[in-house]
Amino acid sequence: MEANFAKGKMITVLSIDGGGIRGIIPATMLTFLEAKLQELDGPDARVADYFDVMAGTSTGGLVTTMITAPNKDNRPLYAAKDIVKFYLDHTPHIFPQKKDKCSGISHLFSQVTNLFGQVMGPKYDGKYLRSLTNDLLGDLTLSQTLAYVVIPAFDIKLLQPVIFTTNDAKLNESKNPRLADVCISTSAAPTYLPAHYFETKDSNGTTRAFHLVDGGVAANNPTLTAISHITKEISVMGNSEYIKIKPMDTRRMLVLSLGTGSPKNDEKYSAPQASKWGLFNWMFDDGATPIIDFFGDASADMVDYHVSTLFQSLNSKENYLRIQDDTLTGDVASVDVATQENLQRLIETGEALLKKPVSRVNLETGKFEPVEGEGSNEEAVAEFAKMLSEERKLRLST
Repeated sequence: MEANFAKGKMITVLSIDGGGIRGIIPATMLTFLEAKLQELDGPDARVADYFDVMAGTSTGGLVTTMITAPNKDNRPLYAAKDIVKFYLDHTPHIFPQKKDKCSGISHLFSQVTNLFGQVMGPKYDGKYLRSLTNDLLGDLTLSQTLAYVVIPAFDIKLLQPVIFTTNDAKLNESKNPRLADVCISTSAAPTYLPAHYFETKDSNGTTRAFHLVDGGVAANNPTLTAISHITKEISVMGNSEYIKIKPMDTRRMLVLSLGTGSPKNDEKYSAPQASKWGLFNWMFDDGATPIIDFFGDASADMVDYHVSTLFQSLNSKENYLRIQDDTLTGDVASVDVATQENLQRLIETGEALLKKPVSRVNLETGKFEPVEGEGSNEEAVAEFAKMLSEERKLRLST
């Protein structure tokens, strides 16, 4: 947090879900948000200037790192407008698409070979992602981010979540890994990318080992993780920057939560169908990974339900904005179909989402429903930008 936090009124939080290539959708939201902030405060304004805590899981963790990691001028490595181009340039290499032009017996043999490869190892080798993050981030560590970040992963050896935070990194050398290792870990989606192992070492030479996979295993929607981090800072650590704010005081929080979309309308699974599944079918079904889909969507929606309930019960629902699209279908709903055509459709999906009305999840139907009187997502983000700008100006005032 900024040292002059006490002058402000609010704690500001940004959260970005996991979702592979669908990270283009929240990236489109951030592009619009940053443009609005620049209209208010000038062309040098960046998203990281306005949020105290920025949480991201998996692809959301990559985006969070991109807009908080410092460049040589100690400004964000990426502007929000550059993130979509990053996805267009790099995801086809992270998730290379197989060009299958064979037919007949050759086609069947190719399918069997591909399936056998997926069963025996991850779908992608992860080499490009590791090389890319290492080249971009080098030896930058978690403690160097320009805003406080919260990035979940899951330790498969200890069977527990690992929550990487800038604050912990500043206080404990063993919790201050390279940002590249954090990004590779939070993105290591089971069946898609390999698990990631690395070690940290403190000044005494003591090492700590991490055996990590995708943060979506623990928190595909990291909004509640970010709010819990704030509560921990207030209640447990006595952080003086939070001292005038009570734990879980939602009236003093501004939370923007960005989803990566889901295919609820597809209704591609059913109980009669799943009742016949064995272990293999739960992992692979017609090119999909049902168990991972279920865990990811359930996690994201339950977090939204809890946070919505919290803010509404404390009469501060206007301080929490969740933007999500549950109408994705076909390849657009995938995490890894990184063709240029599909990536372009995701950009269009994000732009269309801005025009849709503000919506909230209905737990009876599981679908997002428009909220009367709250306008479009575009209008809501523009209003959110005004609140962020006002808060920052208050902090910078003498």
